[in-house]
Amino acid sequence: MPVELAVNLKPYNSFGLPATAQRLVRIRSVADVRRVVDHPLLGRAPKFVLGGGSNIVLTQDVEAVVLKMEIPGIRLLEERPDAWIIEAGAGVSWHQLVQWTIEEGYPGLENLALIPGTVGAAPVQNIGAYGLEIKDRLDSVAVVDLVTGRSVLLPASVCKFGYRDSVFKQSGFGGLAGKSVITHVRLRCPKPWQPVLGYLELERKMAETGTPQPTARQIFDWICEIRRAKLPDPAVIGNAGSFFKNPLVSAEQCRDIIGRDPHIVHYPMPDGSVKLAAGWMIDACGWKGKAVGGAAVYERQALVLINRGEARGAEVVTLARAIQESVYGRFGIRLETEPLLL
Repeated sequence: MPVELAVNLKPYNSFGLPATAQRLVRIRSVADVRRVVDHPLLGRAPKFVLGGGSNIVLTQDVEAVVLKMEIPGIRLLEERPDAWIIEAGAGVSWHQLVQWTIEEGYPGLENLALIPGTVGAAPVQNIGAYGLEIKDRLDSVAVVDLVTGRSVLLPASVCKFGYRDSVFKQSGFGGLAGKSVITHVRLRCPKPWQPVLGYLELERKMAETGTPQPTARQIFDWICEIRRAKLPDPAVIGNAGSFFKNPLVSAEQCRDIIGRDPHIVHYPMPDGSVKLAAGWMIDACGWKGKAVGGAAVYERQALVLINRGEARGAEVVTLARAIQESVYGRFGIRLETEPLLL
């Protein structure tokens, strides 16, 4: 089993931040995970699972053994009367999977198009966009225990999904953070297909194109257009996508904030809480285009922090904390970061 030493991680994180992995192992199969677990030295060492690197901010070198997930493969695992079950390897690009399902005629993931990162990382973060989260489509997750090397298939019901949260991010009793690695993901694309359209930008596209009943392909194309128009391509401008979570507040808290800022963008949730638009609050505090060293707030979307070329992780963190203090000072809301700060 090849163990790479002193690996430059700059090409392996979408922010393009400098850091070095002391040891890195490329995982291309379930057997590779077991080899690491059984290894006399690596087996006992702390481990860090790296997918597409689209949800991390590297502030220092990584001492843990980096497991670079590169398990390939997409297939129709099963066709049921009520759904298509799609299985994909943890190393597959998430967008590549969504594109494949559309091209093969298995709709249901189109609202999640163009989200950066790998398939294996998607359940960890419970990725979501435009009215859909992966929890709405997840069938099960194949994991390998990093202590025993045992493979387990976990149904969606035990994954403890929340807003940008799951059992795979949770530590302590019952949590799986640092204890297991996802090798394959099974997704359920329901039959008959029903479009998810309850989002303002999609409604605008329907009106602009005169398409009241869009196909899955049309929704896929629209979402790609919308995301490309307002979000920077990590291949061109280093970033980790949305940097802050949209905060959830009570209806009473929301009324209080509206009393002070009537124009705040907010979305009522089914459970009675209200989701506030973090990007709107950051913009209202005047942060668009502002910078700390090589890190800056994207001029077209205040929710995105970018690498202007030679940013260091510490500069990104300093900028993020300044934004948090600014938003807290005006709105009394403490924004939570979405990416993992290492």
